[in-house]
Amino acid sequence: HHQAITGSEETVQLVYESQLFEKELLLLLQENINKDRVLHYTSVGIHKDDLSFEIDNYPIKKFGSQGQQKSFLIALKLAQFEFVKKQSGENPILLFDDIFDKLDETRVGKIVEMVNNDDFGQLFISDTHPERTEAIIKSTHQSYKIFNL
Repeated sequence: HHQAITGSEETVQLVYESQLFEKELLLLLQENINKDRVLHYTSVGIHKDDLSFEIDNYPIKKFGSQGQQKSFLIALKLAQFEFVKKQSGENPILLFDDIFDKLDETRVGKIVEMVNNDDFGQLFISDTHPERTEAIIKSTHQSYKIFNL
């Protein structure tokens, strides 16, 4: 999905990071017991595991532009949509909350093109610029309804 949105050859990946890759849990707990007593909570273990979102092996959080971060997030959301659809056998509702902010027109066009088919069911888009969203949706020639709140 990321390549379809960006049109680039960047490699994207999710990396699971865990302290348990370096040491066994019991050893980590023993090494940190004094610190944990002071903190009044356990500072090591699976609850401290994390995901690193990367583009070309660089953490997107530190090195990615806002547009790259947004594109990655949307690609992740589309992958999640496919996963839920496959697991449930139903089209989930897709919610895009303020997705057009920080994206250039090319990326917005590709996203709209991707979701403008029968693979997607109901789609909700929120935007702080309703005229921008309406212009984009009109270009799809799909039926739509706009709610102003």
